[in-house]
Amino acid sequence: MESLEELGKKIAAALPGAVLGQSIAFGELTLAIEPAQIVRALTYLRDDPECGFTLLVDITGVDWPQREKRFDVVYHLLSLAGNRRVRLKLEIDENISVPSAVGVFPAANWFERETFDMYGITFADHPDLRRLLTDYGFSGYPLRKDFPLTGYVELRYDEEQKRVVYQPVELVQEFRDFDFMSPWEGARYVLPGDEKASKEKG
Repeated sequence: MESLEELGKKIAAALPGAVLGQSIAFGELTLAIEPAQIVRALTYLRDDPECGFTLLVDITGVDWPQREKRFDVVYHLLSLAGNRRVRLKLEIDENISVPSAVGVFPAANWFERETFDMYGITFADHPDLRRLLTDYGFSGYPLRKDFPLTGYVELRYDEEQKRVVYQPVELVQEFRDFDFMSPWEGARYVLPGDEKASKEKG
């Protein structure tokens, strides 16, 4: 069986203009793919007998809010015959749609819906692109880095109205600020309640 490096070179040679780069980490091959060419790349990896990546394991997103191309869309494929995996990565702008992979892998249907629901990434020509995990009236995309930790609204059952109601989130206290310091190091600031001890030393 050919090495992952050889496999990556073979795929890049077979898909000119589609493969933008490759790397190997933790025993897995990662290919950077031109977004418009993702369907072509997935079809080749599935149908080529030497590749045999017939199982789509997952599609997900990664949010990089400070980057010009904000999102990665990541595909994980598995070859049962070759017992190896390959990862495909696309970099896209916030307002760019990715071609849907449902025509190549029917399992992409719910994976793409989940990615849309959590990140707001859209997939062109998807047969039924709607929210999957959140409610129909949900506002925002929970896995984006700029989404507030508590969300925008909360729901509860109202006993008087005998139905579920939505209301804006109200916090009874501010969020705690965790510094994740080791207790052996000691804080670089005065902890609440230690003000008196600091004055006595001074």
